[in-house]
Amino acid sequence: MKPFDLEALINSLSGIEIISDSEQVAKLSQDYHTFSPVLVPKLAGKLGDIAIRPANEQEVLKVAANCAKYRIPVTVRGAGTGNYGQCVPLHGGVILDMTRMQEIRWVKPGVARVEAGVKLAALDKKAREIGWEMRMIPSTYRTATIAGFVAGGSGGIGSIQYGLLGDRGNLLALRVVTLEDEPRLIELRGDDVQKVNHAWGINGIITEVEIPLGPAYPWTEVIVTFDEFMAAAKFGQALADADGMIKKEIGIFASPIPQYFTPLRQYIPDGTHAALLLIAEPSLELLPGLVQQHGGKITYQKSAQAPGKSANLLEFTWNHTTLHARTVDTSITYLQSIFPADKNLKLVEQMYHHYGDEVMMHLEFIRVNGKAIPAALQLVRYTTEERLNEIIRAHEEQGVFIANPHTYIIEDGGRKVIDPEQLKFKEMVDPYGLMNPGKSKVLELKVKNF
Repeated sequence: MKPFDLEALINSLSGIEIISDSEQVAKLSQDYHTFSPVLVPKLAGKLGDIAIRPANEQEVLKVAANCAKYRIPVTVRGAGTGNYGQCVPLHGGVILDMTRMQEIRWVKPGVARVEAGVKLAALDKKAREIGWEMRMIPSTYRTATIAGFVAGGSGGIGSIQYGLLGDRGNLLALRVVTLEDEPRLIELRGDDVQKVNHAWGINGIITEVEIPLGPAYPWTEVIVTFDEFMAAAKFGQALADADGMIKKEIGIFASPIPQYFTPLRQYIPDGTHAALLLIAEPSLELLPGLVQQHGGKITYQKSAQAPGKSANLLEFTWNHTTLHARTVDTSITYLQSIFPADKNLKLVEQMYHHYGDEVMMHLEFIRVNGKAIPAALQLVRYTTEERLNEIIRAHEEQGVFIANPHTYIIEDGGRKVIDPEQLKFKEMVDPYGLMNPGKSKVLELKVKNF
């Protein structure tokens, strides 16, 4: 890769916040790829040269124009809560930190428009003022930004009701800045948002997001424990299939995973399996009967109005589960899986018994193509990369879809192939291949031409 003129870039951006302190730049060059023992050595020492924090769209345009002029790579980041090295710069250059752009443009019944750096929790709070809420959020919602979620996320808490972020209707519009000699502002609406959605920041700089909202419910947090894992899993499926019951989270955790949830230990006896739930209060009356049918026991319940501080169950679900486990045992890593639709959960049962304690079962029920199915973020006791790949292959051979979280290459992760429409859009908006280079096999040739 050819050297670039950083000094010329800095001189061209007077009035815009530039961070050159090496410690700060190093921090802004990282995300939570440390969850993966495979990625840690591969991304070691990968740092940006400077970080830039634009305050508004005009500053983004100015940064884009000058990075194009001097052919300097740009890696866009939000809060850095991702897990795949998405915002780790492979070829140095500029880290474009979007967290200053925090304006909530407007919130109306059923829809909101916000700047890229708005935190999900802040938007959720604002929407609730008029009786609405975000449809889905990751477990990192307190710190994650909306554009980071769009560029790198795929679903989360709420996906049991609304499906995944990429499903038609869950994103209404994106506004992006191109990385051309004369950068443009492009508004993508409807299905066109897929040109940028979940593209890891290779297809333009997202400056604004418009998303649909869901009706806000008073939510009750519930813990249910079970003596048998499959009883817990089948309870989760039955609750997920109960279309008349409104729920936002159904997480099922095989023992010994709940033992990593230190603040919750008093509610989950050792050796038991747990369900962590978020149920709308009007549906709560129907829950005890379903729990009883599956041999479970409700051990914790907290209403939306309950006073005082207590553990937030959402922050033990999705990838926060991995975070809690790694706090206790850093040798633990994880998988991201989607099991095929099957009311009897035969493949879940087979994998649970086959791998035992080596691959600990953590299910997250989601809605896909109208069906409630178990996604999974299994915890893996890591030994070698070869064994990890063997486990992944064995799951895939049985029909489990794995979005591999142990690669920073888009095609090797969840996508397998990049959408041709995304590639066409990439050629148009980033003619010099400067945006987050090195994250795609298909685009590697352009990287070599810097």
